[in-house]
Amino acid sequence: MSERQKLTRAELVRLRREQERAKHIQRASKVAERPRVVTRSKRDITKPIRKPVRSARRRFQIAIPHLPRTDARSINIPRPRLGWRLSSFLLLVALGSLLYLAFTLPELRVTEAQMTGNRIVTPAEINAVLGISGQPIFLLDPLDLETRLRLAFPEFASVRVAVSLPNRVSVNVTERQPLIRWEQGGGYTWIAEDGVAFRPRGEQDGLISVMALSAPPAQGGGSADATSPAPFISTEMIQALKGLAGHVPAGTPILYERESGFGWNDPRGWRVYFGTQANDIELKMRVYEAIVSVLTQKGIRPALINVMYPTAPYYRLSE
Repeated sequence: MSERQKLTRAELVRLRREQERAKHIQRASKVAERPRVVTRSKRDITKPIRKPVRSARRRFQIAIPHLPRTDARSINIPRPRLGWRLSSFLLLVALGSLLYLAFTLPELRVTEAQMTGNRIVTPAEINAVLGISGQPIFLLDPLDLETRLRLAFPEFASVRVAVSLPNRVSVNVTERQPLIRWEQGGGYTWIAEDGVAFRPRGEQDGLISVMALSAPPAQGGGSADATSPAPFISTEMIQALKGLAGHVPAGTPILYERESGFGWNDPRGWRVYFGTQANDIELKMRVYEAIVSVLTQKGIRPALINVMYPTAPYYRLSE
């Protein structure tokens, strides 16, 4: 065996330590023999350079218990959830607030309707029938308002009602124009060219004046619209009156009897009737003048001349 193998483990360790200590002493002596170079700042060469003193920090070791690692994505943050009951309640509150404002805001209430096209019927009469003053705008139905006016005023041939926010109601009407002044039973009415009668408003010049000794036959509905008024006299009677108006003596009203039709009291002393047909008025007038000429030549003064049927006219003497 070699000498190293004869040494024990403790001796080997001691020998290694002595060798390391000898090396350390040798390195320290070499460092001490080197010249020490001192450098100073050019700014201040009088003051010695002092190394900053570092404060010694004390370290503490604290045992922290092991915490389980958590993933940020796995953290569930509870979110507030609105149940259907709470949602319904909020919706009910919102609707209630809207309804309250709709019924109480003066900006949404109608004062009166704005009229266009009316000349005979006054705005006050129209607003009185509508009855919309102070009503909320959203409660008004244009079709219902049109029906009210059509039923209340036969003067209106057409009615259009428009409702718009905030509180505007516009009424546009087309009025029937009076053509005939029909007097019967101590009163009189106006009749338009389509035969519809309506309440007169004072007197108007240029109307065909008729004095009825009996009521005309009842007429059927003028149209399928239930709001359209039935005509008071037929359109054929209207055309007959228009044809006779150019032949009646000035200042003389046209008479009407249901059996004999239209006629008048001739200023020469008798009454004449022409019926209600409009297609042969000119023929009837020629026949009538021929009969008057013949009777005048013969010196006959009739009480009545009837040319309701121009092919079979007749006259009647006074009793």
